[in-house]
Amino acid sequence: MILNARELIASTEKILLTQAHCTLEAASPRQLHEALASACMLEIAPAWTTSERRRASGRRAFYLSAEYLVGRMVFNNLLAMGVLEDVRALLAEKGVDLNALEDVEDMALGNGGLGRLAACFLDSAATHGIALDGYGLRYKFGLFRQTFANGRQMEAPDDWTKWGDPWSVRRDDLAVTVPMRAGDVVAVPYDLPVIGLGGRSIGTLRLWQAESEDELNFRLFNEQKYAQAAAGKNRAEDITKVLYPNDTLRAGKQMRIKQQYLLVSASLQDILRQFDKLGKSVEELPSAIAVQLNDTHPAMAIPELIRLLNKRGVRFAKALDIARRVFAYTNHTVMQEALEKWDVELLRSVAPEIARIIVRIDEAFRKELALRGVDAGGLAIVENGQAHMARLSVYATHAVNGVAEIHSELLKRTVFRRFYELYPGRFTNVTNGVTQRRWLLLCNRELSRLIAGRIGMDFATDLTALKGLAPYIEGMADEFMEIKRLKKRQLAEFVLRHDGVALNADFMFDVQIKRLHEYKRQLMNALSIYDLYCEYKAGNLPDFTPTAFIFGAKSAPGYARAKAIIYFINRIAEMINADEDARRVMQVVFVSNYNCSYAEKIIPAADLSEQISPAGTEASGTGNMKLMLNGAPTIGTYDGANVEIVAEAGVENNYIFGATVEELRDLQGYNPRALYEENPRIRRAVDALTLFDDPGMEPGREGSLAELRASLLDGASWHAPDHYFILKDFMPYQEARLRAMRDYRKDPRGYALKCLRNIVSAGKFSSDRSVRTYAEEIWKL
Repeated sequence: MILNARELIASTEKILLTQAHCTLEAASPRQLHEALASACMLEIAPAWTTSERRRASGRRAFYLSAEYLVGRMVFNNLLAMGVLEDVRALLAEKGVDLNALEDVEDMALGNGGLGRLAACFLDSAATHGIALDGYGLRYKFGLFRQTFANGRQMEAPDDWTKWGDPWSVRRDDLAVTVPMRAGDVVAVPYDLPVIGLGGRSIGTLRLWQAESEDELNFRLFNEQKYAQAAAGKNRAEDITKVLYPNDTLRAGKQMRIKQQYLLVSASLQDILRQFDKLGKSVEELPSAIAVQLNDTHPAMAIPELIRLLNKRGVRFAKALDIARRVFAYTNHTVMQEALEKWDVELLRSVAPEIARIIVRIDEAFRKELALRGVDAGGLAIVENGQAHMARLSVYATHAVNGVAEIHSELLKRTVFRRFYELYPGRFTNVTNGVTQRRWLLLCNRELSRLIAGRIGMDFATDLTALKGLAPYIEGMADEFMEIKRLKKRQLAEFVLRHDGVALNADFMFDVQIKRLHEYKRQLMNALSIYDLYCEYKAGNLPDFTPTAFIFGAKSAPGYARAKAIIYFINRIAEMINADEDARRVMQVVFVSNYNCSYAEKIIPAADLSEQISPAGTEASGTGNMKLMLNGAPTIGTYDGANVEIVAEAGVENNYIFGATVEELRDLQGYNPRALYEENPRIRRAVDALTLFDDPGMEPGREGSLAELRASLLDGASWHAPDHYFILKDFMPYQEARLRAMRDYRKDPRGYALKCLRNIVSAGKFSSDRSVRTYAEEIWKL
């Protein structure tokens, strides 16, 4: 579908006149967005319908995910339709700047890598005509809108629909009822088109919105009991209000269960409705349908499918067999504390049938283990009153994959070792990937043109074509450096407008952008920056490379320590940015409300990619791939996909430090306090946590800087001191960081060649390759 851009603009003008009563030139950015999106939806409708019809007749796959970080859609969809630059130019002729639509809110349907991966997979499937559609939830307020007050993270509702939602189609005709103990909930689907490059194949992301069967209890309303009259409506609608509601209390846990159950029940009812049109017996379901569980949030799909099959007369054992052949499971963590568990009684309070079936599956598993002479301890799905959703997902699916080679090996050797011994053929690896359409063509048009000028545009759909750049990189270095300078100026302008910080675009840009979690070690980064500041002030770094340290992250609202780390980073930033001498060579900024669209500005401008989690903790990562693709060498550990990045691009073109998985595993008697006592730089950095006022925080309270310091030196009741090895890796990290800075300053051209060699080697890390692997090896499409 290569559209005529003039016709699209003409259609936009007609829509503006009929719906907004204004001309193109007089339209506000919001009016322009709604009209342009509506014109695009009209144009793609025939191709979308054709794609749906084609998929309905053959074997197909569905992706279940709690989140989809789709970002802002208007630019990506125009790119996919082949008209982005023409539309930009035609609007400019009329005095209208398409970039005004950068103020359009991102669709707040995701948070981190999990959601962005899901969005990338749907894009890749649509581009390559793979029959994959997605199911998720339509969160009204997303995760939250992040601001800072006195350095602390503040959360507010992220009302992304205030701009309207012109890219979604509400499908009341396909609404389903989800049974819950507190009362039935209506799930109404909103369909979002996923336009493959060229527009010939269009997938669907179907998002469920929770609504009540009864809008208003009229009797109570007439009795002037207004709150009670709307209680049922509010109770239902609350389910899809917020992504990942705080679950520190029982009510929050119940809300999460309600969300997960709504997602799986509505999706499976819809899948079975589509399957029924084929006129086949339900026993043939696995031959027609594959369902991928993106982590354990949708794991209740397994007992829910069994429940729905039971209603159709299928006996339990047969239903479990069908479920196993339908479902596959992607694991995204190696950390035991992150493996989802639900109290069975809590499950029963929301979805009693699901709790009953999980117990029944556990009984079947225990019988199987007994027959094989295997102790059920540590394997059982229900243990000590807890339903272990990862164990359920391994036992009752036919394929389990990790998302990087090292991660998949760790699953087999540690997390699921005993399951692997039972079912070795069930485990596989599918390394994550990113879509080059959004993360190169869209967010870095200048670099895309530079690449296309050497090797053509094949890399848009086959990222391995980047290997063809290898003979040209010597001649590309100067142009690459100029593009990087341009992207840094653009980012500096955006940060000034968005966050009020004036970044120096001539500085090296050192970037850490990812969800805030202790294991991602933003704290180590911050302590490192403080150490560099002190060393510079002491005259020990006379030729320090001018560097801007850029952070972007959100902490979960109930994660007190992560919020303390944000506060500490902001206080460090405040101190350094106010120091007239230091700010000549260093700046620190923690951008607010980091999201997909902010990432599209930061990633092309980055000079160094921070991927510094301790070895064996990060499943894969995809930010590392996006930054690599845009020419930022990695500073990181041998963790997650870093291992594969280094294997592809060469250790000499990246900056690797720190203990390996094996070294950390074999580490006996680790004593971070000894490092603190022996090394004055480590002691000074750790003691920086005592420098800043911590108003409103009792020193021992979790979330205080004092407690954060104690976690490094003394540990806590639930973990050993410095359980993410910040002090162990601190000095190797500093050495690697200073080496990268020296290389950047002393040999800019040589550093640019490192960047270009990373780009040349990025072909493996396309989500196109990932989705093809799923389609061929797991879904059998």
